[in-house]
Amino acid sequence: MSSKVYVVGVGMTKFEKPGSKEWDYPDMAKEAGEMALQDAGIAFEDVEQAAVGYCYGDSTCGQRAVYTLGLTGIPIYNVNNNCATGSTALFIGKQFVEAGIADCVLALGFEKMEKGSLGVKFTDRINPMDRHAKSMIEERGFEKAPPAAQFFGNAGREHMERHGTTPLHFAKIGWKNHKHSVNNPYSQFQDEYSLEDIQNAPMVFDPLTKLQCCPTSDGAGAAILASEDFVLRHGLQAKAVEIAGMAMTTDFPSTFEEKSSIKLVGYDMTKKAAEQVYEQAGVEAADVDVVELHDCFSCNELVTYEALGLCAEGGAGEFIDSGANTYGGEVVVNPSGGLISKGHPLGATGLAQCAELSWQLRGEAQARQVEGASLALQHNLGLGGAAVVAAYRKADLG
Repeated sequence: MSSKVYVVGVGMTKFEKPGSKEWDYPDMAKEAGEMALQDAGIAFEDVEQAAVGYCYGDSTCGQRAVYTLGLTGIPIYNVNNNCATGSTALFIGKQFVEAGIADCVLALGFEKMEKGSLGVKFTDRINPMDRHAKSMIEERGFEKAPPAAQFFGNAGREHMERHGTTPLHFAKIGWKNHKHSVNNPYSQFQDEYSLEDIQNAPMVFDPLTKLQCCPTSDGAGAAILASEDFVLRHGLQAKAVEIAGMAMTTDFPSTFEEKSSIKLVGYDMTKKAAEQVYEQAGVEAADVDVVELHDCFSCNELVTYEALGLCAEGGAGEFIDSGANTYGGEVVVNPSGGLISKGHPLGATGLAQCAELSWQLRGEAQARQVEGASLALQHNLGLGGAAVVAAYRKADLG
């Protein structure tokens, strides 16, 4: 049989404001995991390995989460890769199946977060972002604002300086993603705002207003990955979505040596991963119909358009102004509402992206459906650093 890998079941919880719902991470994991198993039409006993992602928790939270689904003695791997944690778990599971180690793998991600901006948890050891922070401070200084907003806001400032984009372009991204989320029942926010609302929201770090920044969230996501043999044996052809290409990259020397705020937030990681994925899948960026990308801040969505090759370098402003990034344009970006509106429970984000794109390719996205979607692209980014890019297409299994 081939070494192709398929997503055969997906699930996710509604993303919630931290503390707004009486649940804990095992409850979230159980809900998303059972949904994915039911979607695939298989039992937990069919799962041979599990990769479980989260950033905030003790060392075997992965086991405690999976135990809500069953106690079968399978290997369970705990994964932590900053905001790219969920897609890292997915990448690990994909490699297990691709290598013939397992026929069916569960990738699960969850997060139970604290309210407010992300902070430092350990002060008695080197922070893994110390080199990134040093580079940012040397180039741009440090202001009284959340550090993450400064990293990505500075990338936006550099793009404006180099390419003539304006704060309006970033605001249009926030406006678009909030508008998309109105049709997503899993989204933390489902409110539509005017462009003026986005622009006039409280300033977090210029040019980023509050409605252009992702919130902290609680929630979980899950995906069942399977080999072609497993798909055929269980009659899952109608559910199967092929992972046509997938790559993970980490920081290159350019992250620090080129003194660029855009490079510092993963531009080259994303660009290299995307190039690998397009080659693996035998496609080009122009072939993509729908994208879920890591819009932790609107500035990052804008620079990621260029890193993924959706438009030319320096062309993101025109890309946005033309409406190319939404329904009726060249490609629909973040139909789920993205991190900005759907929410960002770190360990779950990459798996929620996988779920959205699987529904899109199956034609099951309801009011969010991108008409005729046949090729989808996922981008999940973690500073410190990791970028995971994946291409999905409709399976051709008869």
